[in-house]
Amino acid sequence: MRAVGMILAGGNSCRMKELSKKRAIAAMPIAGSFRSIDFPLSSMSNSGIQKVAVLTQYNSRSLNEHLSSSKWWDFGRKQGGLFVFPPMVTMENSFWYRGTADAIHQNLDFLRECHEPYVVIASGDGIYKVDYTKVLEYHIEKNADVTVICKDIAGTDDATRFGVLTLDENNRIVQFDEKPMAASSQTVSCGIYIVRRRQLIGMIEKAIEEGRYDFVKDVLIRYRDVKRIYGYRLETYWSNIASVESYYRTNMDFLKKEVRDYFFHEYPDVHSKVDDDPPAKYNPGSLVKNSLIAGGSIINGYIGDSLIFRKVFVGNNCVIKNSIVLNGAYLGDNVYLENCIVESRKTIDAGTRCVGEDGIRIIS
Repeated sequence: MRAVGMILAGGNSCRMKELSKKRAIAAMPIAGSFRSIDFPLSSMSNSGIQKVAVLTQYNSRSLNEHLSSSKWWDFGRKQGGLFVFPPMVTMENSFWYRGTADAIHQNLDFLRECHEPYVVIASGDGIYKVDYTKVLEYHIEKNADVTVICKDIAGTDDATRFGVLTLDENNRIVQFDEKPMAASSQTVSCGIYIVRRRQLIGMIEKAIEEGRYDFVKDVLIRYRDVKRIYGYRLETYWSNIASVESYYRTNMDFLKKEVRDYFFHEYPDVHSKVDDDPPAKYNPGSLVKNSLIAGGSIINGYIGDSLIFRKVFVGNNCVIKNSIVLNGAYLGDNVYLENCIVESRKTIDAGTRCVGEDGIRIIS
């Protein structure tokens, strides 16, 4: 594919509360055995993009560990590969990334040295599968300067969490409001963009010269009436996990057969770093209903409508309902959980009862 990839994975969100204290959002565990960044990385690999840069910053240790070997996503190659770029001090610059545009600006040398004519920019907190070759064909057909992948979300969803778009009859973006107080439509940006490489370099350089550091607000929205910016409507599954509620709902979506089949059984595959865990063990007296149990876990109690991630121990007579238990947690005997998210490597004492009565309760 005639494009280079850039994944913006350095951000944090206060809406993730305690969940983002340990890790970047792009490193959040998903569906038992995956991380959020696996989904954009897999889409780029499956689309034939051979060179991808991941821009990291906040709490990046676990993310860097996850990306330590590029072979899992088929980027272990002589030409191209997977590059991880944290902010660094140079003679000309000592800033951390001050925004998404600044993150790209601090790595412009990477783009200048590339030969691919296009750049695919994606955020690290989206859960989806996209064939970027089809989006690039659309981009070229429309003679667009920038193409924004967008999604029509349900009327019950809060569109004000996203960039809200209004498209004309030709799918050209005529209005772009980033996280508005009131949404004018239910068409939202997925945080995925295609732009010509040389044009991107020019727009980023001009934005930084003017002291503007956000790619959406200071580049896309400012150029809306100057450049030909089109929307590409995504008809398949997409979710963003930048809040506790959306993270919980996204994981719970994987309990639906159609979602599991789409990601796990339909080509192309979603790739991730593989750990050699044994299969989950179900001891006598355990009972599991409509749940995902990852490898290395030991189950002794009742699990219903829940996700149990890797290497979790569930003690005798435990009851877990509508909950997410992250990697390496230990649950003692007679624990009762309902509407909870248990942080990784957390120990819950025997006899503990935790119920999220007014929302999702985080146990960290």
